[in-house]
Amino acid sequence: MGIEIIVVLLCYGVGLSGTLWGEARESPRIKLLFKPLASTGFIFAAIFSGALKSDYGTLILVGLVLSFMGDVLLISMDPRAFRGGLVSFLLGHVAYAVAFAGLGPSWGWCMGAGIPLVVVGVVVMRWLGPHLGKMFLPVVAYVVVITAMVVLASGTVGIDGGAVRVAGAVAFFLSDLSVARDRFVAKGFINRAWGLPMYYGGQLLLAYSCLFTVGV
Repeated sequence: MGIEIIVVLLCYGVGLSGTLWGEARESPRIKLLFKPLASTGFIFAAIFSGALKSDYGTLILVGLVLSFMGDVLLISMDPRAFRGGLVSFLLGHVAYAVAFAGLGPSWGWCMGAGIPLVVVGVVVMRWLGPHLGKMFLPVVAYVVVITAMVVLASGTVGIDGGAVRVAGAVAFFLSDLSVARDRFVAKGFINRAWGLPMYYGGQLLLAYSCLFTVGV
């Protein structure tokens, strides 16, 4: 096993386990200690996968760094920090979407994925809407951007590494539902218990998608 894989696994194993421990104990100090470590894992994974050797990889790395910032901001329960985290993740999804668009996605695949995803987005907003208050418009913008990101990822299914990109994007989308439920609908550790592993798994897949696009 290469040193690069060991570094990523250590960051993920220790960081994610510690983060879940901090979430279970509702301890910001524990989360501040371990969550950045887990998030550093997907940044290392992208760099080790050649992210700096292609335009695609650079954009994915930008998205991962913005996600790292969002992860740190979401540790705080301050509404201003949450809004900052929302903006960081939104910009991260924009970076991912631009990266996918640069690969020349199939617009047929995009349309095929887009129709059901728009329906899902509408259902999500009908579910969240009554709980959002002043956050309604920011959350609408976020749902639009992340849906577009998944649509563009789906458009690359016929390109080398497409399955990895689609799986990563979908996992990220689903993990955001756990965040939304926890923040706006019903707070509870169960949301984070499944949402965090799915989030970090999705980010890891997006990081490793750089392996397929060196030089692109």
